[in-house]
Amino acid sequence: MSYELAIEPLGLTIEIEEGQTILDAALRAGIYLPHACCHGLCATCKIQVVDGEIEHGEASSFALMDFEREEKKCLACCATAESDLVIEAEIDEDPDAENLPVRDFAGTVSRIETLTPTIKGVWIKLDGAGMHFQAGQYINLQLPDGIGSRAFSVASAPADGSEIELNIRIVPGGRGTAYVHEQLRVGERVSITGPYGRFFVRKSARTPVIFMGGGSGLSSPRSMILDLLAEGCELPITLIYGQRNRDELYYHDEFLAMARQHANFSYVPALSHEPEDSDWQGFRGFVHDAAKAHFDNDFRGHKAYLCGPPLMIDSCISTLMQGRLFERDIYTEKFISAADAQQVRSPLFKAI
Repeated sequence: MSYELAIEPLGLTIEIEEGQTILDAALRAGIYLPHACCHGLCATCKIQVVDGEIEHGEASSFALMDFEREEKKCLACCATAESDLVIEAEIDEDPDAENLPVRDFAGTVSRIETLTPTIKGVWIKLDGAGMHFQAGQYINLQLPDGIGSRAFSVASAPADGSEIELNIRIVPGGRGTAYVHEQLRVGERVSITGPYGRFFVRKSARTPVIFMGGGSGLSSPRSMILDLLAEGCELPITLIYGQRNRDELYYHDEFLAMARQHANFSYVPALSHEPEDSDWQGFRGFVHDAAKAHFDNDFRGHKAYLCGPPLMIDSCISTLMQGRLFERDIYTEKFISAADAQQVRSPLFKAI
């Protein structure tokens, strides 16, 4: 059974299947609804039901209080339809967003490489024509043995979506990343869903860009930089990337070569815990400190894209704001688990 789902103020009506969440139905129709944790905990996807009946699903009583339920509000990530629906959501249209519909894809693991002691590179050759995605987006990888799906940024450029690259850091105690690092094999058949996310370069702004990344948070910036350079972008592009030590600094040689080849691309690697007696000649410290030094604490006239651990992102936001770059020009990507979903928003920034 299916129902009609009318989305205001867009004035669009789509089909929603019985048992399908409102968020999934919208994303598969190419309609972006704000969301973050997808666990019913963060309240980012809160919407108003104007008409119709819904089942709230596993919405947290903290994210969706009793009086809000009485006011016919719901969380799109876990609410399902029990009749035709009319909903109202706050939807910001962006001229640079491609609004691609989410789809299911099957593919084969074509290559696995150890990029660092804690990060694996996984390449998936997709069946058919592959996946069209916007640089900076992510996919959900379906894992066996009851593990479920896990979200990973696409590290490759979108020019050829027939094979995508994922950079996957092992998380201590994490079943999903442990499976990838210890059991996943070349030739294995896998399923993915995507593309997801609103992390993309605002190309129409025509302003210099700063990418700040840490850990496996290099994935999205790498895809975005490869895409910009392939398109012939001549605006200044700066990548500031941090790791703990040299062994964890991956794609270092690739970025050095890109900086030599493209006069508008600058690469600033930073190591926070490199042994003092090593031969490392680059910056020693954290990403935000490297950015402050490189730009002499003046970030005006740029757009900044941040991807990495929450603490790194918060430190970078603080540094950028001190250097006179503010909310309208800062974009972040955080993957939110059920464990930390209630801390999805930076205390420094209402829109992030």
